[in-house]
Amino acid sequence: MRTWVDVAILAKSRNLDGRFVARAAAGLPFLLEEGDTVSLVPPKLDVPRTVTVSHVVLLDDDRAEITFDEVDDVGVASELVGMHCLIKRDLIDAESFEEAPALWEGWPIVDASLGEIGTLVGVVENTAQTLLEVDRNGSRVLIPLVDEIVTNIDVDGERIHVNLPKGLLEL
Repeated sequence: MRTWVDVAILAKSRNLDGRFVARAAAGLPFLLEEGDTVSLVPPKLDVPRTVTVSHVVLLDDDRAEITFDEVDDVGVASELVGMHCLIKRDLIDAESFEEAPALWEGWPIVDASLGEIGTLVGVVENTAQTLLEVDRNGSRVLIPLVDEIVTNIDVDGERIHVNLPKGLLEL
């Protein structure tokens, strides 16, 4: 499991004082909060690589206007546009995990009758439904993220409990 989570992208700079509009990374709610230490990637010369969030104003569910302590002019801000904001996984509030399947990466998938069947390696969002992409002994299996199949998200134990229909693993 990864130590760092890509939680936001600096979409554009705003005004001349180093403010940004940031959008949440795919599959996540907006997670940055005041006081968070953020690593910016990919790193660039002559701009900060690590910043501290000093102000957050939510614009909607997945966008916010943010400022960083270390960024106070438009020149530096314009260099940071397009960069990704990473925070340490263990600093993310546990309640966020329940709502964000993208944070479950690396968690084992446990079936009620088969036991552990694999590890979550990704989340596939499509128009019909969200799918959990599971590594099962080197092959990929897609499991629909629906209440009838996913019976429990154990945030404390970092496990996903499922009750798979017969034949799903053979598809």
